[in-house]
Amino acid sequence: MMKRIVVLGAAESGAGAAVLAKVKGFDVFVSDMSAIKDKYKQLLDEYHIEWEEGRHTESLILNADEVIKSPGIPEKAPMVLRLKERQIPIISEIEFAGRYTDAKMICITGSNGKTTTTLLIYHILKNAGYNVGLAGNIGSSLALQVATEHFDYYVIELSSFQLDNIYKFRADIAILMNITPDHLDRYDFCMQNYVDSKMRITQNQTEDDAFIFWNDDPIVKEEMKKYNLKAQLFPFSEFKGNGAIAYAEKGDYVIEVPTPFNMELEELALKGKHNLYNSLAAGITADIAGVDNQTLRECLSNFAGVEHRLEKAGRVRGIDFINDSKATNVNACWYALESMRQPTVLILGGIDKGNDYSEIYDLVREKCVGLVFLGVDNKKLHDNFDSFGIPIADVQSMKDCVAACYRMAHDGDCVLLSPCCASFDLFKNMEDRGEQFKHYVAIL
Repeated sequence: MMKRIVVLGAAESGAGAAVLAKVKGFDVFVSDMSAIKDKYKQLLDEYHIEWEEGRHTESLILNADEVIKSPGIPEKAPMVLRLKERQIPIISEIEFAGRYTDAKMICITGSNGKTTTTLLIYHILKNAGYNVGLAGNIGSSLALQVATEHFDYYVIELSSFQLDNIYKFRADIAILMNITPDHLDRYDFCMQNYVDSKMRITQNQTEDDAFIFWNDDPIVKEEMKKYNLKAQLFPFSEFKGNGAIAYAEKGDYVIEVPTPFNMELEELALKGKHNLYNSLAAGITADIAGVDNQTLRECLSNFAGVEHRLEKAGRVRGIDFINDSKATNVNACWYALESMRQPTVLILGGIDKGNDYSEIYDLVREKCVGLVFLGVDNKKLHDNFDSFGIPIADVQSMKDCVAACYRMAHDGDCVLLSPCCASFDLFKNMEDRGEQFKHYVAIL
């Protein structure tokens, strides 16, 4: 009898998983509680895959042999709990796709920096002539690429949600940028649960594999004591010492092993401390993968950067506008503020995910000349920042937000959208928030 695969969620991840399951000969059914986008309906129809939207029909789901759950669906969703009661295995799209490819898996996670690092690694390997796919949180779903294309390498950005349901999947090269509080609302507001999720990227690694990590992260340091990791370790740091094999020293970017490499820090395309970490992690990865030094140097110096991550949105009458809409947690905002060299009007707000704003208190006092709170409920922000004596404005639309920032800022100042929060109270997603910011700056 044909094995039945049910896919919950029909966005990029779920639709791709369904296509792969169909191609591999399974009986496939897709169910989504929300409306399915037209492009995914067309994809499912093209492969003659049965689907439903706006509901979960129990009789069509609870007869599954295995369920592939989209990462956005919480573990406590009613249908997920029903499946667990029936002891029906639930896996991620990444776990499923990994069964059907022998490609080398380069996997990147971390609370911050993973998108930039992922795209930089992909940029380097692509320019070095590697047959490489881009997947995970960016690019087409891994499963769809495994079903319809053939790559020798995949560069995969993995969120904690994607890591939660991997079991046998193995990263040939695993990269952990950092661990700071994020998504705690999905982890019972327990930091250790979130940390455990991130550390799953090392799961199943062997002596032939590599684990690249930020050596100065206090949480990672503690976690490393608990794990008997078999992979070869490649720690990186801002400074030489403490076992780091890649670091900055005397104005140089240095990688010691496996192949020695160095270049001037000034030549790096990405600026700021956080981007040094991203560039070090990407450089080590390329070095392990065998990219030659000349190609690596060229790619580290010509990478264009990532949209919505410290992206220049324009200059209006001497005021610089920076779009950092991807900063959906406090630590990401810390890195953004740390890199500011001008008096800054900072935009904060959205859906708080259990944030501790004390991490940015010192930088706000040092760098900010104004605060604009962009959200439906800004009470927590007021509780944290009203006592600072900095001008504050409350707004509930991006149009009003940009106008308020423009009034508050002076020639030579910078306006920084680095909200610390999710975007769903006022926007479709963080991309929509960033696009609206750029739009209203453009028409000032």
